[in-house]
Amino acid sequence: MTSAGITSGALVPGSVVVPVDAAAKAEHVPYRWRNLLTLTGVSIVDNTETGLTATLFPTIARDLALNNANLGLLAALGKIAGVPAGPAWVWLASRIGRRRALIATTLTGGAFGIAAGFSQNFAQLLVFNSLLAACVIGGSPIANAVLADSFADRDRGKAAGYFYGVISLVASIIGPLIALFTGLTDGWRYGMWTIGAICILAGFLVAFVFKDPGVGASEKQLADLSESARVKSRVTVQSVASLFRIPTFSVMMLSRLLSGHLLINIFGIQFLVTERGFSNAVAASVLLPFGLGYFAATIAGGWLLVALDRVLPHRGRVVYIQLAQVLFAVVAFAATQVYQGDNIAVYGLFWAILGAGQGFNPPVNRPIVAAVVLPELRGQAFAIWLTIFETIGWALFSLGAGQLATALGIHTVFLWILVVLMLVNAVVLGALYFTYGNDVRRVETTLATRRLEALAAA
Repeated sequence: MTSAGITSGALVPGSVVVPVDAAAKAEHVPYRWRNLLTLTGVSIVDNTETGLTATLFPTIARDLALNNANLGLLAALGKIAGVPAGPAWVWLASRIGRRRALIATTLTGGAFGIAAGFSQNFAQLLVFNSLLAACVIGGSPIANAVLADSFADRDRGKAAGYFYGVISLVASIIGPLIALFTGLTDGWRYGMWTIGAICILAGFLVAFVFKDPGVGASEKQLADLSESARVKSRVTVQSVASLFRIPTFSVMMLSRLLSGHLLINIFGIQFLVTERGFSNAVAASVLLPFGLGYFAATIAGGWLLVALDRVLPHRGRVVYIQLAQVLFAVVAFAATQVYQGDNIAVYGLFWAILGAGQGFNPPVNRPIVAAVVLPELRGQAFAIWLTIFETIGWALFSLGAGQLATALGIHTVFLWILVVLMLVNAVVLGALYFTYGNDVRRVETTLATRRLEALAAA
């Protein structure tokens, strides 16, 4: 046995004949596009790239007498709540089904979001916001696993691009609309109630529209087999632990710890308010160009990935993800370290490019993880990667940056985290040149073996 329980041996994946109808079935999983659009609603509030709660913070800070450290704590504890909650939701999905689990995450999250709007002090807000995060965070790993089961590897970049692009586009519209509430007395409370309502609406949408494709439905070696035949390995604590022995997955987890670009979603609006003198509502207007840039990059990035896979198999994805980190670092330096005047439109342009720098990531990092993990373990892999390792990094950045911003200023924090750390991340991702191709071949070998065993037993 090799890493992650993947069988080694003389079998060559290409030597296993896959019928044309099976390959076609894998590439055209039923309801895949409808499911993709449905799942966007599940992830809008939880998605770390949107930061809807952070949009309201300047007004919350004014009403409850808070500061940057409080914002860091609010964001950090919301993420820390996801460390046990994310894997727990994925485990629940394996017991009651992914559809029911998605409904549960959104409805309970909506209830706590509404409760957060009634908070009378920071302690209450901290508790309800953390519970909101713990509930909705389960939607992300489950949704990513479903998308991997809905789209073949060559189309996963495009699917991830559309998925996260739509999320960001909708959030970029919702964000400024929610910010309009800040002009009212206790307007942030209406904003939190709106966030809760979005969660509940998403839950009903899943209940009536979503169709689970089944684990492994998009793998050409498994598409024409029953779901029981597709998944021969029972998910256990040992099999989940074996994920850490996949070199590529380990690199991606380390990279997630170094993803400092996510900090712009927590402190970006606060930076424009406290350091550049804009009002909360005016500063929040950069969310629209940010979202448009993110949307354009995710869509374009998905299609670019298809071309790179064709020209540079396996290596093209590594080149792509490295350049995305470098682009963000360069633009972040110009946007936050160089004074750009008092015209919000100028900052809107920079935020659009920063959004693009972030948006280039989902079309490549999700397919990289999906390609090196067996279908039945993808939910757990995404839970570990997105809700544990991202959370650790997010908590360190939020708490540390919040404290340092109070002491040293946001400018200095942004220089080290948005610029320097992102360049370090690009260097670390270079390790994928040595690991990714081998890990993909291991998965293909295991799926080919699984197909032969299923046909032999039929």
